[in-house]
Amino acid sequence: MVLGRAGGQPGLIRHYRHCGSAVQTGAMTAPEPAFAPASSEYRDLVDHALMTTRGVRARLDFDRDVDDQILFDCIDVAEQAPTGGNNGSRRWMVIRDQATKDRMAELYLSAGVEWVIKKAEELEGTGHQNEQLMLGAKRLGENIQRTPALVIPTILGRHDGSGRPGLFDSVIQSAWSFMVALRARGLGTVWTTMFLNEAPAVKELLDLPDDVTIISLFPVAYTLGVDFKATARRYPARDITYFDRWGRTLADGRSEPRAMADGPGQMVEVDVKASPSVVWPLVSDPNTPAEFSEEYQGGTWDDPDAERGVGSTFTGHNRHPRVGEWSTTSTVVEWEPLKAFAWSVGGGEGAAATWRFTCEKVPGGTRLRFHCRLGPGRSGLTPAIEAMPEREADIIAGRQDEHRANMERTLEGIKAKAEAVAAQTPRGDSGFPVKRQRTAE
Repeated sequence: MVLGRAGGQPGLIRHYRHCGSAVQTGAMTAPEPAFAPASSEYRDLVDHALMTTRGVRARLDFDRDVDDQILFDCIDVAEQAPTGGNNGSRRWMVIRDQATKDRMAELYLSAGVEWVIKKAEELEGTGHQNEQLMLGAKRLGENIQRTPALVIPTILGRHDGSGRPGLFDSVIQSAWSFMVALRARGLGTVWTTMFLNEAPAVKELLDLPDDVTIISLFPVAYTLGVDFKATARRYPARDITYFDRWGRTLADGRSEPRAMADGPGQMVEVDVKASPSVVWPLVSDPNTPAEFSEEYQGGTWDDPDAERGVGSTFTGHNRHPRVGEWSTTSTVVEWEPLKAFAWSVGGGEGAAATWRFTCEKVPGGTRLRFHCRLGPGRSGLTPAIEAMPEREADIIAGRQDEHRANMERTLEGIKAKAEAVAAQTPRGDSGFPVKRQRTAE
């Protein structure tokens, strides 16, 4: 047995065994880290790599060569990813030949990137939230043939079309590990799949067998700088993590045993084929939910002539078959036109509940989310919980179910109204904002 370091680089140690004149590669030993696993230094380093490995388009260095050994090292790292049945069924295509890269670039453009370039040109100068992303995609589309290496992860076999992950659960995590390994070495890439619209032509070009599945395309290059940051365009974990049933959230504390003190809540969401400018007037009107909810009966602003904002109040009216009718005063705690409207029932730290609508602009319209946090103050649940403290979790779950049903009805109703309005609203060919006109100096 011979020990060797990958490409002369420290850390990646392979064990080789001789078989006749051939040398077969065996298991690769992970490098010893400078910090012990579970230490804060180790955690910070790993978290940083995971959070700052971005899809790189605009900052790929097309003029700097990438050595083959770096690709081998990154693939070695990627192959250590967990895989179904612990089987090594991934195969990696690396495209270096310039004529082949030129043909891949033609297929990349015809697969849909020509459209991306056109849209990027329409977005330039508009201030649209995806302007920079699209301009980066344009740069990549126009220069992908200049990329030092095109890497295509594949897997042996064909997906059965069942809707189950199947083959993909044995390759996607490996492809992601490849991206992180590149990041650790000062390189970058972007996960692209649009070229799969030309998959038959790609397979013919690369002589891929019929029983091999292409997963993605990675244009690999050194990056122009390494100062990538975590994106702000992600939801906090507590907004998208549900406990035991879909949509059940937790604001504080532990998930079990479930208690009002921990801020249990309910989330529902729906995609609406209408822009936030159409959806916002509906969600910011306290009477809209009353059109669809079986419990909430409507509300009125306490000062109808005042400008809406944080601190504004409205009186809401409710009805429940087991409780009867009651009214509450709610205080606006978040008001960001076109984006967010939240109010607390009862106000302050003693709020009986806090409700929140958010509108996120997404391709094709708006992602509308509706959330309710129970407590932390006294509410209609408090007497029941005080009478039967051993059943607190069941009482909370029952209320979450009631809220979910009414919140789903509300969102579906808002969706229908907003989409009806949007259907009557003329749009430009692109559906994007009109480019701002630059004024003369």
